[in-house]
Amino acid sequence: MQAMNPRPAPYRADLQAHGTADAPFEAVLALDDLPSGTMRRITRGDLDILLAHTSLGIVATDDRCPHMSAPLSIGELDDCVVACPLHEGRFDLATGNPVQMPTTGGLDPDGGYHTTWSPAGREAKVDPPGKKAEARRFTRVRRLRYYPVRIVDGRIEVALPPVPTGCPARPGAVSRRAVRPRRGLPR
Repeated sequence: MQAMNPRPAPYRADLQAHGTADAPFEAVLALDDLPSGTMRRITRGDLDILLAHTSLGIVATDDRCPHMSAPLSIGELDDCVVACPLHEGRFDLATGNPVQMPTTGGLDPDGGYHTTWSPAGREAKVDPPGKKAEARRFTRVRRLRYYPVRIVDGRIEVALPPVPTGCPARPGAVSRRAVRPRRGLPR
């Protein structure tokens, strides 16, 4: 069996994540820590990135479902398709499109409406009228957005937008300025 030559996966230019066109590349993971067929979550500030090693190469996208923001990194990877653990939506990492809409239905990226559905062997999902049904009719599943990737000296590098001023440097970190009460305001 021939060894796979790891490379960045191609993606459509119009699906590049905002703020990454001129962003510097940052080393985020050793290549050996992302074997073929695996996924990893990388966090920087309040940005969570999904790295996936597919047959087309290494993909970097937001680690959140484009439907309800569940972390895709705890879902399942089947070659180039990642399954969301929350509502069973499946998304093609090669195209950015949903290949299976979430069980809650809603609008696909092109505006087509999909009804609620239930997996085989489960009770049919009822969609009673009311606010939830109305909200589903307007909930759009977006296409995935991609972060540029390169591989340098055995490290995976990703072009990441700058961390906005005032954002914590790491998850859970709180800047002192954010927690100080302002004068004249009630505590």
